[in-house]
Amino acid sequence: MLRKITLVAALFLALNANLFAQTAPYQPTADNLAARKKFQELKFGLFIHWGIYSILGAGEWVMYEKKIPYDSYKRLAGFFNPQDFNAKEWVAFAKKAGMKYITITSRHHDGFSMFGTKLSPYNIVDATPYHKDPLMELAKECEKEGIELHFYYSLLDWGRPDYAFGSKIVNGKPEKGDWDSYINFMKGQLTELITKYPAVKGIWFDGHWERKEVNWHYNEIYGLIHKLNPAILIGNNHHEAVIDGEDFQLFEKDLPGANTTGFAPDQKIGTLPLETCETINNSWGFNITDRSFKSSKQIIHYLVNAAGRDANFLLNIGPMPNGKIQSEFTDTLAIVGDWIQKNGESVYHTRGNAIPPQPWGVATVNGKNMYAHVTTAPAEPYVFIPQIKEKVASVALLNGGTALKFKQQPEGIFVYTNGVKMDPVDTIIKLTVK
Repeated sequence: MLRKITLVAALFLALNANLFAQTAPYQPTADNLAARKKFQELKFGLFIHWGIYSILGAGEWVMYEKKIPYDSYKRLAGFFNPQDFNAKEWVAFAKKAGMKYITITSRHHDGFSMFGTKLSPYNIVDATPYHKDPLMELAKECEKEGIELHFYYSLLDWGRPDYAFGSKIVNGKPEKGDWDSYINFMKGQLTELITKYPAVKGIWFDGHWERKEVNWHYNEIYGLIHKLNPAILIGNNHHEAVIDGEDFQLFEKDLPGANTTGFAPDQKIGTLPLETCETINNSWGFNITDRSFKSSKQIIHYLVNAAGRDANFLLNIGPMPNGKIQSEFTDTLAIVGDWIQKNGESVYHTRGNAIPPQPWGVATVNGKNMYAHVTTAPAEPYVFIPQIKEKVASVALLNGGTALKFKQQPEGIFVYTNGVKMDPVDTIIKLTVK
């Protein structure tokens, strides 16, 4: 009864969130600042795109790309019955890969809710023969195993009449539809996700870019979230500068500062914690024909390059419609997990940007220790690490502890690699200052 009363009260707050809108600049609480610091130390996370689109095996945009009418697409819910889903197996898979948090799609652009929402019958509990809430099971297992859980939430909806996808925007609202109704719907669902699911640590928004000129009411939405739980971290994949009320900055399929995808030509790196996300193949959702799998070496390089730029790395998988994770993902990430088990001290709890990225790789720092990740062996018989002002006490290979000769100069330090067998993936040199 207490949980029911609490949820009713929370929904009331959601529908009246303008009472808690942020009128002054956002001031994070001490709990929020502590959560940000912890988030920066996690470094490696699992992104999961899973929904009824997985049935068609053509990615999460299949409804839009194949121009499937919404009423026809909704029939997929009747076929979605992931009897092989096992939250314990998913969390164990993430832990074995060395991942410290999970971000999973609670609702994607197709509008289907992968949780037991009371605000729409178009959800996995009510609209499918599965009749269970996998996100509740996942939340409980994450809490049990010490894995942080974030929820991806789509701002964009291809099917709801009140969103009116494709409608012209006039004075900050779609000309058709009912924008106030849609904003209230989102507030209600976000309230459910934050109040019903245990130990939720973050909300990952996506879809802003579809309507850049609309009034998203972020002051109300962000204000509501932080009112319900001040420690929750808010990120928004809008490909623009950080908006007041956000707690970490996202970069899609690019390292911070890069723009190889064209998603963020003007996105500047801010002062908030950073996160970059990427796929293992070329798809976010399950795609049965996409065989462009990244190697374990490519994934490790992405991880250390993100850490060297002071960013977390959120690596995506798209589970199959039966709830299983395909072997190409599990096999590759098992190799990554073995690597990080041996080399984790050079990634976890570290900070980046102590020195700029170098032709040979990047560096991470934790206290008095610096880790030079040499992912491209230099042609010279030494690795030059610039901008080292503190007196260096020792230099050694992280694996095996073999001491290396070095020479410290005002411009940096020369670490000599004569006779050193360079690791084909990442030769990690550990420097300790006095």
